[in-house]
Amino acid sequence: MKVAILSGSVYGTAEEVARHAASILKTAGFETMHNPRASLADVLAFEPQAFLAVTSTTGMGELPDNLQPLYSMIRDQLPAAWRGLPGAVIGLGDASYGDTFCGGGEQMRELFSELGLREVLPMLRLDASETVTPETDAEPWLADLVSALQ
Repeated sequence: MKVAILSGSVYGTAEEVARHAASILKTAGFETMHNPRASLADVLAFEPQAFLAVTSTTGMGELPDNLQPLYSMIRDQLPAAWRGLPGAVIGLGDASYGDTFCGGGEQMRELFSELGLREVLPMLRLDASETVTPETDAEPWLADLVSALQ
């Protein structure tokens, strides 16, 4: 199964989590594509069979700048071929920001819903105020994701 990993990061932490997720998925036998600068054409050419979004949150609950263009392109085109595919989201944030905690992740969940993707696991919320090793903290959830996709 081919898994496209879409990621958005401000300081690089979400990229680390996405790279770690790609490694775990590859070890489990999945083919992955993770390119933080991917265009919609790149993702379409990969012909994904599942999606994982890993994104931090910036500003007032927005997506990081590097994910914004891809998010907008997907939203404008809503590729019909993706309807019904499995998807999951890892959101990174800081709970001290209250209502906007993991807002970037919530935006990706909404986009996946608009695309008609099946959410195979509840969004993992990684709180920067509680963890110093988010990639390690994501491992039990990623093990569940591997099971859900097999």
